[in-house]
Amino acid sequence: MDAAISVQNVSKKFRAYHPQKPNTIAELVVKGPTLLRAEDQFWALRDVSFQLGRGQMLGIIGKNGAGKSTLLRLIGGVGRPDDGRIQVNGRIGALLDLGAGFHPDLTGRENVFISGVISGLLRQEIEERFDSIVAFAELEAFIDNPLRTYSTGMQLRLAFAVAAHIDPEVLLIDEVLAVGDLAFQRKCLDRIAQFRQKGCTILLVSHDANQVQQLCDDVLWLRQGQVVAHGEPAVVVGQYVAEMQSETRRRTPEAVPLLHATSGQTLQINKNRFGSLEMEITAVHLQNTRGEVLSDIESGEGVAVVLEVEAPTAVPSPIVGVTISREDGTVCYDTHTQADGMQLGVWQGKKQIALQLERLDLTQGVYFVDVGIYEANWSHAYDYHWHVYPLLVTTGEKEKGMLSPPARWIGPE
Repeated sequence: MDAAISVQNVSKKFRAYHPQKPNTIAELVVKGPTLLRAEDQFWALRDVSFQLGRGQMLGIIGKNGAGKSTLLRLIGGVGRPDDGRIQVNGRIGALLDLGAGFHPDLTGRENVFISGVISGLLRQEIEERFDSIVAFAELEAFIDNPLRTYSTGMQLRLAFAVAAHIDPEVLLIDEVLAVGDLAFQRKCLDRIAQFRQKGCTILLVSHDANQVQQLCDDVLWLRQGQVVAHGEPAVVVGQYVAEMQSETRRRTPEAVPLLHATSGQTLQINKNRFGSLEMEITAVHLQNTRGEVLSDIESGEGVAVVLEVEAPTAVPSPIVGVTISREDGTVCYDTHTQADGMQLGVWQGKKQIALQLERLDLTQGVYFVDVGIYEANWSHAYDYHWHVYPLLVTTGEKEKGMLSPPARWIGPE
């Protein structure tokens, strides 16, 4: 195999320091130098090996702390392994941290040029691709506004658009495909498909097991820095999901409390609820842009998924996820707070959290909004509701496929 990426027996260790380690000279004087010493060391990666051929796509899955991002950064040249060898043949493009290098006081235009230069493009190349970058991000009307006036979604779209115009031979992607609305996500996936057609080699790190299985030629599963499995996507992803589901079922009480929730005017009783219930989803409301509870929407309208959550005792860094799926289980959309860079901190008591979708471009049909709260390392679910909350999407005409984005035909000239 003509390898674009070769990873041979790679190991990487980090030092762990005391949480009260001084960060300034003043703190050093007060606390003394003792706390500067490393308390321990841990291996983020241990004896990892694989090869990836040109034009292939490898998915890397695993819980938080498994070493996925560390591996991607080492391949991208950010740091060096303590043992082993990494060889990359080709120009690297990295989507490791969307928005890195962006400055809030500069305009979108200025940030495009700065980000492009950081990514290795010449100013002339950026000028040649500038209109295409802005059009891809769909920000023509805002490109000369300061970045601080952009929403988080707008900033992510601009960052992805810049990264998508680098034309790499090797592309490293770390949890950045949950960008914008459904139509824009489809655009991002289409661009990645174009890279593959051009022979680009791609590494994708993601917690979305379904996405990895659909997109990748092979999957690598890491657990605590070591390779658990490497092979066919359906097999490896199946093993990974089974382990998580097994742990969730093991922790689910024998007598799960019935959950009464309202969706529109229909009273439902939860029959598909799993989790340890250290945190509980006590209510779920689907709302339109006016804050009104709904059970159906027109395709292209906005929708908010509002979760009321209670944690009797403190729970550190939970992850909240929302999935929209069809009756047959096909996943149409999947996101979670961690993918969007949202840190929930310590959660205790009753709180509310909502996912706002600016528009839902799905074709006509019945869908389900599945919701879940997960342990910080994805080891199990605290509370997961599957196919409990139906949502009817209506539109003027019955279209084929899954997406119904704004579109129009332009006749021949």
